[in-house]
Amino acid sequence: MKLTRTLAALAVLSIGALGNAAAADTEAGKAKAAPCAGCHGANGEGKGTNPAVAGVAEDRFVQAMKDYRSGKRPNAMMKGVAAKLDDADIANVAAYYASLKKK
Repeated sequence: MKLTRTLAALAVLSIGALGNAAAADTEAGKAKAAPCAGCHGANGEGKGTNPAVAGVAEDRFVQAMKDYRSGKRPNAMMKGVAAKLDDADIANVAAYYASLKKK
């Protein structure tokens, strides 16, 4: 009985933790993504040689931005953009772009 309650409590805590991890704010992300439109299009559809970011999976977007910020992924323009964003901003922008349909 005690083991059952412990497992139930762990399940509830796990669900709560997952809910918090997925609590990115797409509206905040949209606001932070405004400067991106110049290179990636107004709706993340891509522009010129710059890739589309609409529909990119959140985890993939987050990792790319962190790699740009650290310099692991070399691109001077993106490094400058990523350097202005904290982890919460990156998560919000990732959620925003993931919510858009690929063109």
